[in-house]
Amino acid sequence: MAPLVEIQDLNVTFATRKELVHAVRGVSFTMGREKLGIVGESGSGKTVTGRSILGLIRPPGRVRARKLFFDGLDMQRADEKRLRQIRGSRISMVMQDPKFSLNPVMKVGRQIAEACRIHTRISGAQARFKALEMLETVRIRDPQRVYNAYPHEVSGGMGQRIMIAMMLVSDPDLLIADEPTSALDVTVQLQLLAIVDDLVTSRGMGLIFISHDLNLVASFCDRIMIMYAGKVMEICSAAELEKARHPYTRGLLNCLPRIDGGRGDLAVLERDPAWLEESGD
Repeated sequence: MAPLVEIQDLNVTFATRKELVHAVRGVSFTMGREKLGIVGESGSGKTVTGRSILGLIRPPGRVRARKLFFDGLDMQRADEKRLRQIRGSRISMVMQDPKFSLNPVMKVGRQIAEACRIHTRISGAQARFKALEMLETVRIRDPQRVYNAYPHEVSGGMGQRIMIAMMLVSDPDLLIADEPTSALDVTVQLQLLAIVDDLVTSRGMGLIFISHDLNLVASFCDRIMIMYAGKVMEICSAAELEKARHPYTRGLLNCLPRIDGGRGDLAVLERDPAWLEESGD
């Protein structure tokens, strides 16, 4: 079976007045309809990698890759019209904070229905029905009330559920979730992840889950890609994360606090400039 996403030697640079910033350096990976976690520190290139797949890097950013394919389509050769057809309908992206993703002056239901109509070409009544159905699918107790609410009238956790409903209402093949739980408390995080897991599994989708929380990703994804300074350090099975060999991955694991880990100081993550010369393939 052909991979859903195939990337070879992805490089993303941003030209500034002083220098050329290398945000992503030679990233290569393939994935099918599975859950792939991308983990790393802030600035490691996780979000830029996700946005590159969608063609959302704008000047002064520049994307170059030997291969940047989605379901057999060369995303580098696709024109803007074709990319707009793919975004939202076949690839959706959930951003980090719903407060900046939802239109504050438009009711929640109208936003979901609008996304549905743009990508599926159905009637207004059908879009309303599907929007209410999606709100119920993401386990919102009173879909009708939330449908008629404004974004500021819902909690952060409910806002993220609304964003997930909006991104999945068109039945995409790939969902890119960019730290969707970082602003939520632990119990709401687990509830949200359970919803995403159920939806992705039941629909046979692919998922790229971007996070800085290694333990969270390990408990949720099938494979994990660890990034540092724009490069892939290691790709491993989530079930075998504790057996990871790269010093950076080991360093991240050692920095995690443990309930049974004693009262000593946490380890300090040490970085080696030589890692940037290594290949993560």
